[in-house]
Amino acid sequence: MSKVCLYALALVAFSGYAQSHLTGKVLDEKAENLNGATVVVSKDSTGTILAYGISNGEGEFKVKLDSNLDSLFLKVSYIGYKTWQQKIQNKDQQLNVELLPSSEELKEVLVESKIIEQRGDTLNYSVSAFKDQKDRVIADVLKKMPGIEILPGGQIKYQGEPIQKYYIEGLDLLEGRYSLANNNIAADDVSEVQILENHQPIKILDSLEFSERASLNIRLKKDVTVSGSAELGSGFSPLLWKAKATPMLFTKKNQAIVTYQANNTGSDVSREINDFSIADFGREEFNISKKDWLSIRQLGEPPFSQERWLDNNVHLGSANYLIRLKKDMDLKANISYVNDAQKQIGNTQTRFFTPTDTIDLLENTNNDLFMNTLQSKFILERNTNENYLKNELEINGFWDSQRGNIDTGNSQISQELSNPFSVIRNKLRFLKPLGKQLVTFRSNTGYTEANQNLEVQPGQFQTLLNNGNEYAKMEQRVEATTFFSDNTAGFTKRIKGITVSPEVGISVKNQSLGSKLSVIDAEGAVTLDGSFQNNLDFLSSRFYATSKFVYQKKDWYVRLTTPINFRSFDIQDTSLAENQNLSRVTFEPNFYIKNKISAFWETSISANLSNDFGDMQRLYYGFILNNYRNLQRYNSPLPENFSQNYSWRLRFRNPLKSLFANLSYSFGRTKRNLLYSNQIEQSAATILEAVEQENYANSHRLNLKGSKYFSTLNTTLSLGSSYSISNREQLLNANLADVENQNLSFNLDLESEVTDWLSASYSGNYSVLQTRFEGRSFDEIQTQQHELDLFFYVADNQYFSLDTEYYFNNISEENRNNYFLNFNYQYTFEEVGIDLNASWNNVLNTDEFVRVSNTDFSYVQSTYLLRPSQILVSVKFLF
Repeated sequence: MSKVCLYALALVAFSGYAQSHLTGKVLDEKAENLNGATVVVSKDSTGTILAYGISNGEGEFKVKLDSNLDSLFLKVSYIGYKTWQQKIQNKDQQLNVELLPSSEELKEVLVESKIIEQRGDTLNYSVSAFKDQKDRVIADVLKKMPGIEILPGGQIKYQGEPIQKYYIEGLDLLEGRYSLANNNIAADDVSEVQILENHQPIKILDSLEFSERASLNIRLKKDVTVSGSAELGSGFSPLLWKAKATPMLFTKKNQAIVTYQANNTGSDVSREINDFSIADFGREEFNISKKDWLSIRQLGEPPFSQERWLDNNVHLGSANYLIRLKKDMDLKANISYVNDAQKQIGNTQTRFFTPTDTIDLLENTNNDLFMNTLQSKFILERNTNENYLKNELEINGFWDSQRGNIDTGNSQISQELSNPFSVIRNKLRFLKPLGKQLVTFRSNTGYTEANQNLEVQPGQFQTLLNNGNEYAKMEQRVEATTFFSDNTAGFTKRIKGITVSPEVGISVKNQSLGSKLSVIDAEGAVTLDGSFQNNLDFLSSRFYATSKFVYQKKDWYVRLTTPINFRSFDIQDTSLAENQNLSRVTFEPNFYIKNKISAFWETSISANLSNDFGDMQRLYYGFILNNYRNLQRYNSPLPENFSQNYSWRLRFRNPLKSLFANLSYSFGRTKRNLLYSNQIEQSAATILEAVEQENYANSHRLNLKGSKYFSTLNTTLSLGSSYSISNREQLLNANLADVENQNLSFNLDLESEVTDWLSASYSGNYSVLQTRFEGRSFDEIQTQQHELDLFFYVADNQYFSLDTEYYFNNISEENRNNYFLNFNYQYTFEEVGIDLNASWNNVLNTDEFVRVSNTDFSYVQSTYLLRPSQILVSVKFLF
C-alpha cells in the first residue's frame, strides 16, 4: 500500500513535467554524415529555444528536453544547406534528417555565427566582426580572434599548437615564411579567416592518414586582388628614416608578394622571413639552420618591442611568386636578401655559484654586428587526389661578421669574428597509386659548409695556453662541412579499416671538422698542436624499417609508428690518434590517440621513445675557443641519450559562444651516458669537457590557456598559465651537483572596443623562477610585464593612441622598475588612400633596461642601452 501511495505522490508531483530524448542522424543528399549541424528545439517557429545540440562526426545528435508541451518545433540547419524544420510530438523518438544543398544565406543561424561559423572541421572567422578603425593588416585582426594567438616572433598558434600551413585562397605561397603576408595583406581585403582543423595538406592521403594539426586560410573579398602599400618616413634624435614598398597580386592562378624594406628606427624587418615550416616527413629531419661554432659575447636582449632598443640599419628585399602551371600543379620561388648592421651597448653582471665559492664578473660591452643573408627556395608541387609530387631546392648563404670590445675593469678585450655559413639542399616526396596500394618515395639530400675565424686580444687562458705568460692575441679557426642524404621507399594500403604504411630507408651523414688555435706575441704566431686542434672525420649511417598503422572510426583516431633502426658510427681524428666505432640497434615507437568526446570536447595522449647519439658538434677531441672566455671540447665516448616523452591534452571549443580552451601536461625523462663538466676559474674563464658517467634528466610541464570573445562588449579575453619543473645532474669545478629549475607564469591579454571612440589593448605577464643547486636555493627571480594601449577615435578618419609599459624585476639593485610611454597620431585621407602618421616614442626618455636571468649555476643581469626619445613622421600610400 505504501508503494502505491509513493507512486501516486510522484505522479502528482511530476504531472506537469515530462522528459524526452530526441536522437537521430543528419545526412546530406548523398547520405553522407554532416558533422557540426545545429539542432534546435523550440515551442514554435518563432518561440524561445528550449534545447539544442550539435551533430558529431557520424552525423549523430542527442537532445535532452524537459517540457510539458504536447508538441515541439524542431529545426536542423547547416551552412550551405536548406534548413529542415518540422513540428513533432514531445516524446522519445529517433529521427533521420536529410538536408539539401542551398546557395541561400541561412537566416536561422544564431547571431554568434556571424562572428565564427562552423562547417565540419572548418571554422570561419568574420574579419569585419573583429576589425576596428586602427587595424590595417590582417595580423592586427588575427590577434583578436579567440583560439588564435601570434607569438612575438610572428609564429601563429591555434589552440596552443603551431599551425601547419598558411594558405592564401587555398595556395601556400610562402612555405612557412607567412609573416610577410600576415604583416602586409590589408585587413580590408580579407573577408574571412578560416581555421582548417585536422587538416591533411596532401590530398591523396586525406582518407588514409588523419592529421591532428590545424592550418589557416585567408579568404579574400575579390577573385583578383591587386594591392599593396608604400611608406616613407623621417624623424630625429638621431636622424631617422624608413622606407617600404610591398606590391601584391592574388588571383586563382598567380600569387606574388614583393617587398623592399629599410629603416634605422629599430624595426627588425628580417622577422618577416622567419621560417615556421613544420616538417612533413613525419620525423625530425637534418637541421640546415645556421651553425655558429664561434661567437663574441653579446648582451641579453630586452623582452619588449625592438623599436625601444635595437640600434640598426637594415635592408630587406624579398620576391615570392607562385604560378599554377596546370590544374593542381604549382611552381613557386621564394628569394630574400637581408643586409643589417646592429650596435649593442651595455653591460653584463654575472655571479657564478660554485660548491666552494662565488665569482663575480662585470663586462662592459660595445658590439657591432653585420649580417648579410641570402635565402632562396624553388618548389614544384603537384597535389591531386590521384598523386602527389613535391620537389624543393633550397640554397642559403650567410656572410656575417661581428666585432666587440669588453671592459672587465681589469682588462680591455677586443674580439673580431667572421662566421660565414652556406647550405644547399634538395627534398623530394612522391606518392602514386600502384594497384591497390599507394607507393611512396622520399629523399632529403644536402651539403653545408662553415669557415669561421675568431680573434681575441689580448690572449686569454695564459696558464693553459702559454705556460702562464701573457701574450698579445689568440686566433681560432674552424672549417666544418656536412653532407647528408636520407632516402625512403614504401607503400600505403588500407586493410580492414586500418591504414598500413611500411617503409625502408637509409640515411648517411658525413661530417668533417678542422680547427687550429694560435697564440700570437711579439715573436710571431704559434699554432698550438696536440689537444688544441682537430682533424675529425665523423661518419654516421642508419638503416631503418618503419611500419605506421592508422585507425580512424567515428570519433577515435589512433596512430602507431614502430621504427627499427640499425645505426653505425665511425669517428676518427688523425692528428690526435683518436677513433671510435659504435653500432646500435634501436626501437623507437611513437603512439598517438585522440578522441572527439563531443562536438565541443576532445582529448589526446601521446608517447614516444627516442635515441639521440649527437653529431660532430657534440664530439670533438681538441679544444675550441667558442668565445673569449670559453674553451670547450668533448674528449669522451659518443653521447647516447635515451628519452621517454609522454603528453596529454584536453581541448574545448564552442564556436557558437566564441569560447576556446586547452589544457596540456607533458613529462620527459632522459638517460644520458655523459656528464658535462664546467671548470670556472677566478677570472670567470670556463673550460667545458664531457665525462663518461650515467645520469638522468627529468622535466614536467603544465599549460592552461583559454580565450573568449564577448560580442556584446566587442572584447576578446585570453588567460593563460604555465608551470614547469626540471632537474638534472652536472659537474661544476669537479663537484657533482643536482640542479633543479622551477618556473611559474601567468598571462592575461585583452582586446576591447570599449565604445565607438575608444578601444583598448592590454597584455600582462607575471613569472617566478626558482633554481636550486645542490641544496642551495638561489634568490627567487620575479618579473612582471604590463602593457596598456589606448586608442581614441577623434573622427572616422583619425585616431590618437597612448601606449604605456611597465617592467619589474626583484633582483636588480637599480632599475627594478622601468616605465615607457609612447604617443601616436594617424590621419587617413580616405579618398586617396593615404595614411599620415606621427609618433613620439620613449617620451620619458628611459635610457637603459636591466634583464635578469639565470643559468644552472649563475645569475646574469644584462643592462642594455636603449634608444633615446625620438619623433618619427611617415606617409603610407595604400593601393
